[in-house]
Amino acid sequence: MHLEHANIVVKNIANTLTFYQAAMPHWTIRGKGQSEWYGKPRNWVHFGDDYQYLSFNEPGTGENRDLTSLTLGVAHFAYVVDDLSSLVERLNKAGFEVRVWGGNEPYAKSAYFIDPDGMEVEFVQYFSDIPALRNQYK
Repeated sequence: MHLEHANIVVKNIANTLTFYQAAMPHWTIRGKGQSEWYGKPRNWVHFGDDYQYLSFNEPGTGENRDLTSLTLGVAHFAYVVDDLSSLVERLNKAGFEVRVWGGNEPYAKSAYFIDPDGMEVEFVQYFSDIPALRNQYK
């Protein structure tokens, strides 16, 4: 089993794609169009590869949850990357800064960013394929 997609409501798809295209340059727009969501018109884009994607839908309204609170909702989601330094460099060039550096363990390192819609996204690089080493909890 694997996660195929996440459906995310955003304010502006073009702004959102700026972040995700910098983070995931190997992904492409798989499809796009217009539809209705409970009687309200929306634009949508599926951004990903042949096996997984992010579905972005606009126009979103309001603000994302306070990420420092315990309010219900998604706190963050994470992607495993092969080269965290290169990813950080691409996002920095696109105008996004690391919000906080995460695990800096012998077998994993991560960085958290905030996307244009206030979603926190973690990117983690593992330095071992051995689960017992990758999944150490302190």
